Amino acid sequence: MTLPASPANRGARNVEIKARIESVEKMVPRVARLADQGPIEIEQDDTFFACERGRLKLRAFSDTEGQLIFYRRPDQTGPKESFFVISPTGSPDSLREALSLAFGSTGRVRKHRTLYLVGRTRVHLDRVESLGHFLELEVVLTEGESAEAGAKEARALMAALGITDDQLIDGAYVDLLSRAGAPVTVSGYRLDLEETG
Repeated sequence: MTLPASPANRGARNVEIKARIESVEKMVPRVARLADQGPIEIEQDDTFFACERGRLKLRAFSDTEGQLIFYRRPDQTGPKESFFVISPTGSPDSLREALSLAFGSTGRVRKHRTLYLVGRTRVHLDRVESLGHFLELEVVLTEGESAEAGAKEARALMAALGITDDQLIDGAYVDLLSRAGAPVTVSGYRLDLEETG
């Protein structure tokens, strides 16, 4: 799989928004009119682990390709700054097992992502298992750039795509699954996310 380059092995920042949408299919033409690159179709299987200082997840693209991602961002609606570090892995299954044994897994999210690039902004159209359809914007910040600049850009793109404030959500997909009480399977065990936090 060839994906547009993203910062790896060092700290990076972006400004993000996440919104619930009626359907990916209806949103695709709007995004495509603005996009410089895409679409790129990606299957993602994210496993989250207990982490006191932020969030830690393993993202598997296949049996031989994945990323370990640590990130910190506030759980709020609207544009929010995120700090993250990405480390590639060629053995996501064994790494998932090791991290689950070491730290404990707290949830699993499976989704199909359609990726576009609009300038420096990554536009994700996500079909999330057991949750529905969502749009996510990630405005990649340059070193030293203010979060306010990224938030302004995210707001402008929201308006261009017809996304309103009442569609915005806080937290991550794993939080929405937890609130819905959706069970997941992690390391061979069926879990109730309301009990795993």
